Amino acid sequence: MASPAFPVAIIGSGNIGTDLMLKILRSDGPLSMAAMIGIDPASEGLARAKQLGVPTSSDGVDGLLALPGFDQIRLVFDATSAEAHLRHWEALRHNGVRVLDLTPAAVGPFCVPVVNLEDHIDSPNLNMVTCGGQATVPIVAAVNQVAPVSYAEIVSSISSRSAGPGTRANIDEFTETTATALQVVGGAQRGKAVIVLNPADPPILMRNTVYCLVEGDCDQVAIEASIAAMIERVQRYVPGYRLKQPVQFETFGPDNPLSIPETGKFIGTRITSLLQVTGAADYLPAYAGNLDIMTSAALATAKSIAAQTMAKAGV
Repeated sequence: MASPAFPVAIIGSGNIGTDLMLKILRSDGPLSMAAMIGIDPASEGLARAKQLGVPTSSDGVDGLLALPGFDQIRLVFDATSAEAHLRHWEALRHNGVRVLDLTPAAVGPFCVPVVNLEDHIDSPNLNMVTCGGQATVPIVAAVNQVAPVSYAEIVSSISSRSAGPGTRANIDEFTETTATALQVVGGAQRGKAVIVLNPADPPILMRNTVYCLVEGDCDQVAIEASIAAMIERVQRYVPGYRLKQPVQFETFGPDNPLSIPETGKFIGTRITSLLQVTGAADYLPAYAGNLDIMTSAALATAKSIAAQTMAKAGV
């Protein structure tokens, strides 16, 4: 017997929204596409949705609210921009619909599904952080499970071809939101995030470098095992997520301390993880792993929300 449908809508008919729509349509439920919403009547995403029989509107969030059957929609994905999300949330917050925010607006609590979904699964607005956050926060959390991370720094390199107008307009929000998530979700005492738009041709795959500083001695074997286990968990919804090479450890003692401009001398271990994300190419090219990890994480989160909601309702 097929699973009961859990109707969802997507605001944002660009690359992320369109890729997410195709993932939902190709998944085995319980989510069902109730609407695709945009602001450009000529957008490729809206045209694709119409071809697939998905109801559409080019009137933005107002068009969503005016759609017949809006009251049946259980969850809305926002795949627009941080600024636009603030307006969308004001329009949706009193309508009893759940919202998954794929922008860096960070109105609701951060959600990295393999780390903290259970803590916030009942939240009316969940923020999916950023592509860099989805890729790197799990690694910081894995290290922090073994030894307290005093500082985490990540560098996300993505193909400039995969960075659309929304990404480019939210660079500051990206770095601020990701750095905060390294601390709030990953557990680091301090965090820093950097994004690099690489113009290489042919386009590069998404690469992420994660640096964690752990003071004093640490159990390197346990840290490697924790990172490996976390990567396996992420791979359940992002199969193209992997380490490029073994985790690197560098020890700094009293005779060779690491000099940190903001805090002075550091004695302990620097743990470096080099990650690569290959996209599933549902709609986006394989090099756009930065976008794929966002849509995949959002899909996994929405499925968990739907399963819990239906279980509570006895469905």
